[in-house]
Amino acid sequence: MKPALILVFTISFFALAVALWLIKWVMAKDTGTADMRRISDAIKSGAEAFLSRQNRTIVALAGVLAIIIFVLYAFVRHHNEHDPASPMVLALCTTISFAMGAACSVIAGYIGMWVSIRTNIRAASAARNSLNDALQIALRGGAVSGLFVTAMSLLGIGGLFAALKLMGFDYSRIPFMIVGYGFGASFVALFAQLGGGIYTKAADVGADLVGKVEAGIPEDDPRNPAVIADLVGDNVGDCAGRGADLFESTAAENIGAMILGVGLIPFFGWQGVLFPLVARAFGILASIFGIMIVKTDEKGDPMQALNRGYYLTSLLAALGFAFAAWWLLSSDKLPHAWIYFTACGLIGILTAQAFVYITQYYTEYKYRPVLTIAEASKTGPATNIIAGVAVGLECTAIPVLVISTAILASYYLGLKALGTGAMGGLFGTAVATMGMLGTAAYILAMDTFGPITDNAGGIVEMSRQSEQIRKKTDRLDAVGNTTKALTKGYAIGSAALAAFLLFSAYLDEIFNYTGKRIAVDLAKPEVFIGAMLGAMLVFLFSALAIRAVGKAAYDVINEVRRQFKEKPGIMKGTEDPDYGQCVDIVTLGALKAMVMPGILAVAGPIVVGLVFRQFITAADTTIAAEAVAGMLMVGTITGIMMALFFNNSGGAWDNAKKYIETGAHGGKRSEPHKAAVVGDTVGDPFKDTAGPSLHVLIKLLATITLVLAPLFL
Repeated sequence: MKPALILVFTISFFALAVALWLIKWVMAKDTGTADMRRISDAIKSGAEAFLSRQNRTIVALAGVLAIIIFVLYAFVRHHNEHDPASPMVLALCTTISFAMGAACSVIAGYIGMWVSIRTNIRAASAARNSLNDALQIALRGGAVSGLFVTAMSLLGIGGLFAALKLMGFDYSRIPFMIVGYGFGASFVALFAQLGGGIYTKAADVGADLVGKVEAGIPEDDPRNPAVIADLVGDNVGDCAGRGADLFESTAAENIGAMILGVGLIPFFGWQGVLFPLVARAFGILASIFGIMIVKTDEKGDPMQALNRGYYLTSLLAALGFAFAAWWLLSSDKLPHAWIYFTACGLIGILTAQAFVYITQYYTEYKYRPVLTIAEASKTGPATNIIAGVAVGLECTAIPVLVISTAILASYYLGLKALGTGAMGGLFGTAVATMGMLGTAAYILAMDTFGPITDNAGGIVEMSRQSEQIRKKTDRLDAVGNTTKALTKGYAIGSAALAAFLLFSAYLDEIFNYTGKRIAVDLAKPEVFIGAMLGAMLVFLFSALAIRAVGKAAYDVINEVRRQFKEKPGIMKGTEDPDYGQCVDIVTLGALKAMVMPGILAVAGPIVVGLVFRQFITAADTTIAAEAVAGMLMVGTITGIMMALFFNNSGGAWDNAKKYIETGAHGGKRSEPHKAAVVGDTVGDPFKDTAGPSLHVLIKLLATITLVLAPLFL
């Protein structure tokens, strides 16, 4: 086995060992009072019940799809001379890698959420004594998710690669035989993000509209029947859902980069194929160091502490990247190529930083966009919503310029590295994507920090702890809201770069199967129609996701109103609300609603490819593959624009409400506050359901076309 693979396995197992140590460290912390444990147990029970039912649904759907993939590869498609293996072997490899990708994604997501719903009470209890203890517990609990996701992604791909190599397959063929791994990860991520997103926002909208606007009670008030469902939703949406999202990003990007690395074999041999795994492994090490140095004092800013950890992670990831490039991407022919590819990786790291700052500008209430929405709330909900939509549309401009600059700069640096052909340029963009995803473990730790601190604040509020403790958890909760917004910006930025990489990998795969380079010619009617269908798919998918939130929230609102009406003692504090009823409503609603948009996303590219396969002629043998490429290209571009709009407009609405709650424009319970709550509820399914699900959709379109490309020929 090559030293590079041994290094990848060593670092991955080390990361899992660190994650297990963090679990032990967190679980040893105090669990607070009996009242705090009672609330935490209710959150834990609801989250585990939902995720168990959701995973059973996903496993059943994945099982059906695995059978379909095997049948299509083994019996439907025609074997050709460029295939990396015989039809039966290729069918088995693709199906097994699909199943492994799906299984690893489910396991990583479940473990991350399992820890987060046990960390929340420990963070809440620690806040009674020390802000720093609460900060470290919340971040290290979140880090378990980040380390499991990134390490299992590497172990899955590295394990498949090593197994096939030991079976005698050539390095140049193996990446094409394991593309199913990325598709399996994408498939699980789509349903995890959809189901979790629908759950969390249906509960949140129901709790806010009836609790805050109609009943006039504060957030996380124990009298609100939907409050436990709301706290459960934070975990299943932001922990399990985002974990599956970033697992899929790293898995799909690794395989796409390995496919492009095959084109570098004449220059670097096997090293170009394994470079993505080694670079990612060093990123995991960097994240571990960043996580462990985070600390603050009682009067310090927790966000600054998290930023220090992120900056150290970025610096160490850049150094690891440079070493990996020097080791694997230099040869006697091209002794200085590693310098150019290192620069490509730095571009990716800087792009990640840029997306963090852009997201902060559009979603924090220190800056113009959110302040304009808060100002507009003074004249009612309508002007609040108009201002929010305008911010969402505006916020697409700067990210597109950043992504365009990153792609163009890394492409031309890659060309310089090899000095000939387009392959160096395409690999340069792949390296930039690796750089952006190099800090994924730390980013995911920051993301999971958000729901942990949100839950900790809810536990403190519902168990009626002192105002001093609540102020500490409020500070952490405010930072958690910021980190959740930042990670959404990071996720869409990395998805955009990964989508270009995967699009290039798809075209490269078509070349490997046919020996022909195809171009996406929109002047051909089949390709133009495929492109339009790609754009339409994004809008229809978003509509189904948002409608699902509205329908489930409708049922929650009616249930909360019913309980307030039939149990007047709830508002007086003499009767307990039935939290379980709201949990059951959103669980069933989310599981039913996630299936249709998920099937639409998976079936869309397959149907387009198989329909236009009927238009293949001797003069144009790749027309179906071109039509799918058109769908992938325009669907990706539309998805990026829509995700930016959804994420940032939703985040801006949320923080406009929070700004008013600080006392601005009349403060809580004022008319501007009620208008801002309405705007926030409009933005909730944007930023936590449709937007994050689109991150997954645009990569799912790419991975499904990678897996099924042979069927379109």
